[in-house]
Amino acid sequence: MIGARRFRPSDVAVAAGCWAVTVVLLLALPALEGLDPDAVEDVPSLGGSAWWWTFVLVSAQCAALSVRGARPTLSASVVAAAVPAAALAGVDAGIGLLSLPLVVAVYTIGVRRTLADAGWLLTSVVVLVCVGHVVVGLQGGGPVGAAVFGGLLQGCILVGAPLAVAAVVTTRRESRVAREERVQALERERDALVEAAVARERAAMARELHDIAAHHLTGIAVMSAAVAIQIDTAPAEAKVAVAEMRRQSTAVLRDLRSLVGLLREHDATVSLEGARTETLGGIAGLVGDVGAAGQDVELTVLEPVDGRPSGAGIGPLAQLGAYRMVQEALANAGRHAPGARCGVEVDDRDPAALVVTVRNTAARRDPDPGGRGGLGLVGMRERAELTGSLLDAGPLDDGGWMVRLVTPRADMGEDQQ
Repeated sequence: MIGARRFRPSDVAVAAGCWAVTVVLLLALPALEGLDPDAVEDVPSLGGSAWWWTFVLVSAQCAALSVRGARPTLSASVVAAAVPAAALAGVDAGIGLLSLPLVVAVYTIGVRRTLADAGWLLTSVVVLVCVGHVVVGLQGGGPVGAAVFGGLLQGCILVGAPLAVAAVVTTRRESRVAREERVQALERERDALVEAAVARERAAMARELHDIAAHHLTGIAVMSAAVAIQIDTAPAEAKVAVAEMRRQSTAVLRDLRSLVGLLREHDATVSLEGARTETLGGIAGLVGDVGAAGQDVELTVLEPVDGRPSGAGIGPLAQLGAYRMVQEALANAGRHAPGARCGVEVDDRDPAALVVTVRNTAARRDPDPGGRGGLGLVGMRERAELTGSLLDAGPLDDGGWMVRLVTPRADMGEDQQ
């Protein structure tokens, strides 16, 4: 396990590459010096002691590079110490062949550690490199000042250049990581928004279940009361009422099945065939069904006078809200004001907004004492807020009740869904 931790294939491959390049140069430089002595001077002669010292020190540097990933400090220390050792061994110009492993070691420190953590190590590397090059300069018989300046310059270049490259690479890597984290955060935020939207939609659908059941069951309750009276006195009319009750029961089952199908997460095969379109155009059918169930209701539709199509600028969700408002208001009227006359008015004349009003007169007979107040108005107000509409509901002077929904059109700057 220790060997596996110290020797990684990539580190060994880099070390082997550095060794191969340096050894090729070590073999080629003596030949180049023989061809042009003025271009290449003071290189170790092939097979000489300086040549072998250079070969051994380069091999030691590359061996240290093979553990640079697991032991970067040890690797950089050994690589840097080889420079003054080469100078003391008298390799002269061959000291430049030790630069490639040094650059790789310093670059590794730069990308794996911060300058604050590796400050002392990098300072030591600069000192060792400077000492090595100063010794070589003094061995060549040059001025002390020139040797010191040359050593400092070599140390700064051989350490500063790879550190600069490492800083660029590290900055780009951190920027990429930051971008990836930002993208992931945005994706998480988007998923959360989608989940919240789905939850709101499912809550709205749950309210639809209440409205559907309330509407149809109210009609069934009204007709069952009529059947109880007519079954002995008017059997034919009682049969008609029973047939209507059956139709209402079938309708409520159909609508509930359709809506429950939408609530299922994985059931995409539920058929919606036969379900009424719950839009402004479906209000006429809704009023017809309520009238057929025995409730006294009349529909008035005021069409646009400026050539606009009916329902222009009213989105699907807003149309559903208007439909549900009419359905709930009629159900409430049948439940709390039995026998009352109801009027539904769809006013589409205003170019700025659609106004839907449901009125009922006072009850002609006492309501069912077992009836209780529900959440109809709460659901209507929530739908109105969802579409930016205004809902107004309250009693009338004649003892009746009115519900009015004002829905702004999308082209007036409202966000319709």
